[in-house]
Amino acid sequence: MAAYVEFLYEILKQFFGGFWTVITGIFRGLFALVDFPSYIQIFDEFSGGFTVVGWILAIVTVLVIVALLVFLIVLLVAFIRKRIENRKKLQNQHMLLSEMEKLHMQVIRLTKEKDRILAIKAGADMPLGDLEGLGIGGEEEESVLQEGESRFFKLTQVDQQYKDYDRDAEVFDNEITLEEICEQFRNFACSRMGLFYEIRVIRLFLAAFSSTRLIILQGISGTGKTSLPYAWGKFLENDTHIASVQPSWRDRSELYGYFNEFTKRFSETETLKRMYEATYTDKIYLTILDEMNIARVEYYFAEMLSILEMPSRDEWVVDLVPSGWPNDPKHVINGRFRLPENMWYVGTANNDDSTFAISDKVYDRAIPININTKGVKFDAPYTENLHISYKHIEDMFNTAKEEHKVSEESIEKIAKLDDYVIEHFRLAFGNRIVKQLRDFVPAYVACGGTEVDGLDYVLTNKIFRKFEALNLAFIRDEIDGLIAYLSELFGEENMQEAKAYLLRLKKLV
Repeated sequence: MAAYVEFLYEILKQFFGGFWTVITGIFRGLFALVDFPSYIQIFDEFSGGFTVVGWILAIVTVLVIVALLVFLIVLLVAFIRKRIENRKKLQNQHMLLSEMEKLHMQVIRLTKEKDRILAIKAGADMPLGDLEGLGIGGEEEESVLQEGESRFFKLTQVDQQYKDYDRDAEVFDNEITLEEICEQFRNFACSRMGLFYEIRVIRLFLAAFSSTRLIILQGISGTGKTSLPYAWGKFLENDTHIASVQPSWRDRSELYGYFNEFTKRFSETETLKRMYEATYTDKIYLTILDEMNIARVEYYFAEMLSILEMPSRDEWVVDLVPSGWPNDPKHVINGRFRLPENMWYVGTANNDDSTFAISDKVYDRAIPININTKGVKFDAPYTENLHISYKHIEDMFNTAKEEHKVSEESIEKIAKLDDYVIEHFRLAFGNRIVKQLRDFVPAYVACGGTEVDGLDYVLTNKIFRKFEALNLAFIRDEIDGLIAYLSELFGEENMQEAKAYLLRLKKLV
């Protein structure tokens, strides 16, 4: 045992002795670096034998040593400061995470409070039993919904409103033509509402119904973008619904509403109620997305864009809730609602610093109509309202596609123009735009326009508009060639809108 104790003493002495030698060696080394008396003693010892050159070299050496010492000191100070800053950052991160956790808990608390407020608001239309179920009056808590009560309050009201409605008994004026509708609507807006529109704008507006469910009215403020679809609703004796877009709109719940897990009710929007009402009748319905680009359209309207592009209207379906309840509204089947065929959506857009740019995804699926001038006042006779069904409008569009089908000559010119644009601008028309052209142009002709003007409008606002996203300095020299090619294909006197637009682009460079 004594031998082991002696062994342990010696081995620990060796270990800690080496450790102490390292520590003392570091400090001795640091002390030696700054031992200025030793530097002076060395200098005095050898300076007596210096020549002039030796003195110069000695002074340079001393300066180098001093510089190295200063550098090492600065390096050490920077290292210590960096360590302190990193420690502070780490502490700040911990504080930030702690603050975020507190904010998260506050968000959860406020969300619960919001749900309770919505429940109280919904309770204004509930019977007393429901209010007691929310803890508002009454001693015992009950479920929010009573047995047999619908979670879709507004849609159920529509069911009750149309309970005895006979869809087939409604009488429509289905003898009128598209051109007559344009003239009559223009006169109605003038004589009954004091609104003045160029006949061309009316034709574009009505023809757009034939090729898309989304129409974008854009231009400077105060030119009647909102009043045009509003007047259309008055003209058809079916008021247009206005949904004022807010900057906070980010998802589809802004259009439809959302299911409240606390109250077990679906909080419907007026837009959804209007959609649901449209499923009961053959009238034409409009919904205005006012100031649509004050939020990002592709956020809150993305699902609608995709659904409305489905080739079969049986696929125009949105999921409102995960599953169906027995007392759900009549047209909400298994939690799913089929969008009405007789509703169109009209977005108004101002292009200024307070709004977002509308993406190509949206423009490609819509028909944009530019309204940049105020209508000139004119006299019109007093004009009655029009009572017309959406089915008759669509029948007239289908007839127009047969009677005013885009000529093969024009289709060939479009194909040649497509090749030219691909070669010189690296852009292609795309099948979607060609389909819209085949739908829109015949309707525009049936509304009183001409084929070449319809082509001019589509090319300008669906194709050449894309040039704005290109490097204008790069394509500037190609614009004159494109204008000349348009004149060669369609004639010097035609395609005036496209040529004017291209010239404006050229001036922007």
